[in-house]
Amino acid sequence: MCYRTQMNKTISEIEKAFNAKFTEPESYVPLDEINGFTFIKTPVITDESRGEIDLYHWGLIPFWAKEDSIKKNTLNARIETVTDKPAFRNSVENRCLVLANGYYEWQWLDEKGKQKQKFFITPRDQEIFAFAGIYSSWKNPDTGELINSYSIITTEANELMSEIHNNKKRMPVVLRQEDRNHWLSGKDVTNFAFPYEVALQAKAV
Repeated sequence: MCYRTQMNKTISEIEKAFNAKFTEPESYVPLDEINGFTFIKTPVITDESRGEIDLYHWGLIPFWAKEDSIKKNTLNARIETVTDKPAFRNSVENRCLVLANGYYEWQWLDEKGKQKQKFFITPRDQEIFAFAGIYSSWKNPDTGELINSYSIITTEANELMSEIHNNKKRMPVVLRQEDRNHWLSGKDVTNFAFPYEVALQAKAV
């Protein structure tokens, strides 16, 4: 799965990497470790605004939700079931790039995971990259506030991630640079399931 990421690059570095501009640069905060369970806003590029970098909440809230507690279960969306699950199926065509420069995963050192080793994972060929994401816009029925949120797509782990994420053997879909627009343009999700992958490297931290 993917619940901890890093985005600590400068605004200018991110804008250059994606040829896009922040819509709210004053609201962007570089972070060494982003905890998904804080449901924080992080940089994304949506299919509707490819030249803009927006800040969306991590943890997708489907438009039909009566309240937002579902977000704790929607940080990730399994690519194998994303078109069927009620929480995600209405958002499958709402594509976004979730921007990052690394993510964290823990390797279990014993059968029950009481001892773990933390790893920092990055693509070998992209200093700043994009996870495949889907998004939703939800209006809070109590306050009328419009909340934009996203989920990171996950797939079966490759060889490296099977060794690191050895309890569930999953990994986020990290997009190849040349496939960013294919994802945003609605190419079938099955094309991005493992064995689709990028070359990853991992460092114990």
